[in-house]
Amino acid sequence: MEEFVVYVLYSEKFDKTYTVFTSNLLERFKSHNYLAKSGYTIKFRPWNVIHVEFFNEKKDAMKREKFLKSGQGRLFIKSLIR
Repeated sequence: MEEFVVYVLYSEKFDKTYTVFTSNLLERFKSHNYLAKSGYTIKFRPWNVIHVEFFNEKKDAMKREKFLKSGQGRLFIKSLIR
């Protein structure tokens, strides 16, 4: 059974967050910090994982990602950073 992960990255150096879901957290994290040659996340390296949630269903992970990108979700993420 495939597992889905919603995670929040934080770049302390640039005070930026990045929220997304995946089915392979370790590979995605390596990509954000080391492997990727283009894309949004390369501009704000290094990234730290500040929040992780696991889901059995892709639709549930997508719903949670959408919430974390909303106003209430962003307040929750800011509370994690403080």
